[in-house]
Formats: sequence, C-alpha cells, structure tokens
Amino acid sequence: MNVIPFYHSPSGSFSYIVTNRHSHRCLVIDPVLDFEAQPARTSTESADQIISYITRNGLELEWILETHAHADHLSAAQHLKQQCGGKVAIGRQITQVQRVFGSLFNEGTALTADGSQFDLLLDNDDRLQCGDLEIRVLHTPGHTPACISYQIGEALFVGDTLFMPDLGTARADFPGGDAGILFQSIQKLLNFPDHYRIYVCHDYPPEGREATCSATVAEQRSANIHLNGDCDSYIALRQQRDATLAIPALLFPAIQVNIRAGKLPEAESNGIKYLKIPLNQEL
Repeated sequence: MNVIPFYHSPSGSFSYIVTNRHSHRCLVIDPVLDFEAQPARTSTESADQIISYITRNGLELEWILETHAHADHLSAAQHLKQQCGGKVAIGRQITQVQRVFGSLFNEGTALTADGSQFDLLLDNDDRLQCGDLEIRVLHTPGHTPACISYQIGEALFVGDTLFMPDLGTARADFPGGDAGILFQSIQKLLNFPDHYRIYVCHDYPPEGREATCSATVAEQRSANIHLNGDCDSYIALRQQRDATLAIPALLFPAIQVNIRAGKLPEAESNGIKYLKIPLNQEL
C-alpha cells in the first residue's frame, strides 16, 4: 500500500491518496477546495495537484472518503468526482449535522437532511474494497457525531480525532460534540497494535518543526499531550481548553458546502452563488 500525503498550508490540512502497488485503483481521503474568504473566491489549485498525480500515474479513482463535515476547509469532493469519477462517502450520522446546520442556515427544502447528497453513507465496521485494499470503517465520534476513521491495512486515517502528539486532540464543543465520547473513540484507535500508523487530517507545526502527517499508535499513546490521564481528567482538560478557542474562521462557508458533499450552492436568478452568514447566533 502507498500513502501519498498532500498538505494544504492555508488550512493546515492533509489529504491523502491511497493506492495498491498491485493495481491502478486508488482512493482519496479529505480533499480540500481552496477558498479565500475576503474576496469570496474558490479555486481548485490544491485539488488539481491530486488530480494530476492520479492522471500522471494512470490511476482509477474509486472512492472519495470524508472523515466528517469539516469546519475549517471546503471539500473538493465534487471537483474530484467530476474530473476523475469515484463515489463520495461519509459517516451515516452526517444527517444529524445536516439537521443542526440546515436549521441554523434556514435551508428549508433546499437541503434534505437524509445524506442523499453523498453516494454512500457508512456505518461502523462497514467494509469497502478498492482493488485489493479493504477499507474498514470505524465510527469515532466526539469531535462531531458523524466522525469516522478508516483502517486500511496497518494505517488509520482519523480525521480531526487526533493531532500529532505535541498538539493533542480535537476540540469537542461543536454541536453534537462530546469530550467523554471523544475520549472513548481515541481509546478505540489506541487499542490497535503499536506499529500501526495514525494519519491525521491537520497539523499546525510549532516553529522549528515541519508539517507531519503521521505517528505510530505507540507514539500517540506515550506522548500525546492531552492523553495523560483518565476520562474525567480529559473531559476537564477539553472543557477548559475549548472554552478559550474561537470558532474556525471558515466554519460558516465550509459547513454549508461540506454537508452537501462538496457541492456549492445553486446559482440564484442573477447567476451568482451565495453563502450565508448567520448574525449574532450561538452554535
């Protein structure tokens, strides 16, 4: 198995191409659509790097897998699907996220909160095939209720659940988030063998360290700065820390796109697409 990471520095995000050395089939995890908030412009430069790799190596894209509805970047799932094919999949609990944010954005009938925007909704322990690769789905909620991780061989792709050990773990104060549940999800991941590699969705490296996409289970278990105690101490730590965190800068545009599987809003009668910003609202 080959894992090819792509780092999107504006959002600190990692996307991955996973391939089987013995076939030309591949999957992509958590692709990023470029978005500049101030001029309100999208572009596909980062996603096109993934597409270029797929095309250059003669690969066939079978799956575009989302770990959750990201709050800090827009998904490029639809751009990849249009250019390379493949099916877009996410955890079944995305419907809970759609209901919450569909109400916040007053979507009405413009958004059906049944997950139908995606090609496939995934449950815990579901299995997918990509050539000779088997992909096992792990429901790992806590950051959001819809978070899932993917086990592919001896690799675990965990979305925002864990960061690199020197940065800790995900926040748990988004709607439907729960620090206690997040702690249990993390324990599920840390129960894998020591040498398995955990691939993160984000890295915000401190000065002097380059962006890094993975650590072993053993490294996470022994060195993660947020996992030094039991569940109660973790909940207290997360509640204290989360109370100091601002909401992600791109939360409102990102969530509107990502609960639609990366689809941008339909153009209005003047041919322009719009994103909403709810004023004076608490999440």
